[in-house]
Amino acid sequence: MEIEESAAAEQVVTPWEVSAPAGGSLHYDMLIDRFGCQRIDAAIVNRIARLTRRPQHRFLRRGIFFAHWDLNMILDLYEAGEKFYMYTGRGPSSESLHLGHLIPFMFTKYLQDVFKVPLVIQLSDDEKFSWKKNLTIAECERLARENAKDIIACGFDVERTFIFSNLNYVGREFYKNTLEVAKHVTYNNLRATYGITLEDHIGKVSYPPVQAPPAFASSFPQLFRGNDQLRCLIICAVDQDTYSRTIRDVAPKIGFQKPSLIESRFFPALQGENTKMSASDPKSEIYVTDSSEQIKAKVNKYAFSGGQDSVELHRKLGANLDVDVPIKYLEFFLEDDDELDHIKKEYKEGRMLTGEVKRRLIEVLSELVARHQRARAQVTEEMVDAFMAVRPLPNMFG
Repeated sequence: MEIEESAAAEQVVTPWEVSAPAGGSLHYDMLIDRFGCQRIDAAIVNRIARLTRRPQHRFLRRGIFFAHWDLNMILDLYEAGEKFYMYTGRGPSSESLHLGHLIPFMFTKYLQDVFKVPLVIQLSDDEKFSWKKNLTIAECERLARENAKDIIACGFDVERTFIFSNLNYVGREFYKNTLEVAKHVTYNNLRATYGITLEDHIGKVSYPPVQAPPAFASSFPQLFRGNDQLRCLIICAVDQDTYSRTIRDVAPKIGFQKPSLIESRFFPALQGENTKMSASDPKSEIYVTDSSEQIKAKVNKYAFSGGQDSVELHRKLGANLDVDVPIKYLEFFLEDDDELDHIKKEYKEGRMLTGEVKRRLIEVLSELVARHQRARAQVTEEMVDAFMAVRPLPNMFG
């Protein structure tokens, strides 16, 4: 028990920092206990498959999306023939996305396909201006549009999707909701929840209330006028749980329903699962702009292996799958369960070597990234304008 408490204390999980004890991994069960969310169990995964009449997504059947707040309420609505909408987002601080950024968008695309509901995507360019010292407002706006191209390339339906930049959309009903939220969040709340300090500039203090309004339908009168109580499902990684708990706490105080959430594990850095992939560390990430040769070089040089130091020792002891990054990445991206199980078994028992596992991972990632690059090449500035236009979506529930 003392060891578990120590590990929990050493874990840092905030919207801006994710780390585990040196040489260790993040303990997701401890995060569930700490945050108070619920685990996504087999009953929920099976229920989604039954209601949608679609096969289980690998992110669900492998526990990559592992936690939720009130997800069954969304499923109850859907089963009763009622409507809801979805909300996810991206903080555009780099020219393109890395693989970790793709995870929520890939899963949200699946949810939009199976539930056929509208989606709002917030590009928090204002947040990145406040938190990144080297970014100008004009550069943040430019990066938002570039990131929007990568998001659109994931295959979202323009008739059901509204992408917006905070610097260009926030105002009117959205801003009114921002003010309502801000009035119910104290500075002590910010310090305890987000780690804000007295040395931080006030831009960092002002941003958290801006992330809440997309969870309230009245922030989008062009989409949901007259339906202010439409329920929202937020899709995010678990480091965003701090924002979500604030939104859920404030919602009933200002007359809205609490949003539901579905949360994912982190996509680990190449160097190990003790932290998430970060756009600020080029050695920790694989970008969707990388060539197959760059992917090969990064995986071979930086991807942390759970294999042994020599072939002889590896044949004898096998690999430690708990810390092996190539195995973690294959869990995210290799669709075939039978192949994944075979690789794990052979690698763990020493019959498959690290180089062989990395070689298969390079194939999987190269195919994924090449496919994304082909899709992104088809995204024009006019398509970005269409997704970001403030407009009604008359067929969003069609």
